Amino acid sequence: MNGRTDQSFPEIREAVRKLCAGFPGEYWRAHDRDRAYPAEFVQTLTREGFLSVLIPEAYGGSGLGLGAATAVLEEIHRSGCNGGACHAQMYTMGTILKHGSAEQKARYLPAVASGDLRLQAFGVTEPTSGTDTSRIRTFARRDGDAYVVNGQKIWISRAEHSDLMVLLCRTTPRDEAAKPSDGMSVLLVDMREALGNGLTIRPIRTMLNHATTELFFDNLRVPAENLIGVEGKGFKYILDGMNAERILIAAECIGDGRFFIDRASAYAREREVFGRPIGENQGVQFPIARAYAQVTAASLMVDHAAALFDAGQPCGSEANMAKMLASEASWAAADMCVQTHGGFGFAEEYDIERKFRETRLYQVAPISTNLILSHVATHVLGLPKSF
Repeated sequence: MNGRTDQSFPEIREAVRKLCAGFPGEYWRAHDRDRAYPAEFVQTLTREGFLSVLIPEAYGGSGLGLGAATAVLEEIHRSGCNGGACHAQMYTMGTILKHGSAEQKARYLPAVASGDLRLQAFGVTEPTSGTDTSRIRTFARRDGDAYVVNGQKIWISRAEHSDLMVLLCRTTPRDEAAKPSDGMSVLLVDMREALGNGLTIRPIRTMLNHATTELFFDNLRVPAENLIGVEGKGFKYILDGMNAERILIAAECIGDGRFFIDRASAYAREREVFGRPIGENQGVQFPIARAYAQVTAASLMVDHAAALFDAGQPCGSEANMAKMLASEASWAAADMCVQTHGGFGFAEEYDIERKFRETRLYQVAPISTNLILSHVATHVLGLPKSF
C-alpha cells in the first residue's frame, strides 16, 4: 500500500520487518512442505526480545503493553511470515504474571524472557467439550504433594516445541460446583518431565503447518506447587489470557490482510493483459479497494481492544469483535488476492496459497465466529441465551 496508516510503534515495526526479511517465502515454503517447525525463526524472535515484550523489565522483558505486541505480530504476518509458531509465548505467561506466586514469577518469567524456557502450550480444548469450557473432563485429583491428572486435550498447538504448558483441568466435578465455571484449576506442567511419564503427545496433520497435537494424560503427577493461584478459580485466570490471545490473533489477521492487499496491488500494477495493466480495470481495482477499507476498519477495532486491555478495563466483547472483524477482513482479502492473481494465486512460489490457508484458520480458532456473535448478542445486546 502507498501511505501507511499503521504508524504505532514505528521503531518496533521497522525492526520486525528487517528481521523477517531474513526469512523469505522460500524458508516458509520449505517448512510447509516438510511440516517442520520454524525453529530458527522462533529463536531469532526470542533473541531479539520480540516474544518477551509483555514481560516486565524486572523479569527480563521489555515491559510494554499489548499494543506493542500487536505491532510485532501484525508486521510478522504482513511480511509473509507466520507468528502461529510462537505467538502463545507472548500471552500464556500472563497467567503466571497475573495470578502466579512471587516464587513462580521469579522462577519462570526470566527464563521465558531469555528463551531458556519455552512456555507456548495452552491446554484447554477437549474433544467432547469444544468451546464449552465448563464441560471439560480432564481431572486433577490431589494426592499428597501432587495432583494426579487424567484426561485428554485436542487442538493443542506447539506442545512438541514447548517446555511448559498452562493446563486447565477440573479439580471439582461440574455437578458438585456452585456454578459451572467453578471447580476448574490451572496447573503449570513441565512437559520435559511429563512426556513418557503420564503424558502422550500425538500430532494431528491438518490443512496448515501449525504443529497441532492431541494430548493424553494417564495418571500424570504434577507437583502441587505448580498450581497457579487458588484451586477452583482457574476459569477466570484462563479468561484473562483468552482476551489477550484474541486481540493478538486479530493483529495477525490484520497483517495477513495487508499482505494480501500489498501483493494484489503490486501484481495488478505489473500484470498486463489485453495490452494494459489489469489494475486499470475497475473490476480488479474495486475488490482491492474494498479489502483495504475492511482491513483498515478492523485494525481500528483491534487498536481499541488493545488499548482497553492495556488500561485494565473490561474488554471481552471488544476482544471478540476485533478477532471476528479482523478474521473476516483477512479472509476477504485472501480471496480477493487469489482472484487478482488468477492461476498464479495457486502456485506455491507466490506464497499466496500458503497464506490463504493460514488465514482461514482464524474464523474457527481460537473461537468460532458463531460463538462471538452469541457473546455479543447476550452480553452486549441483552438477548436471551440460546444454550
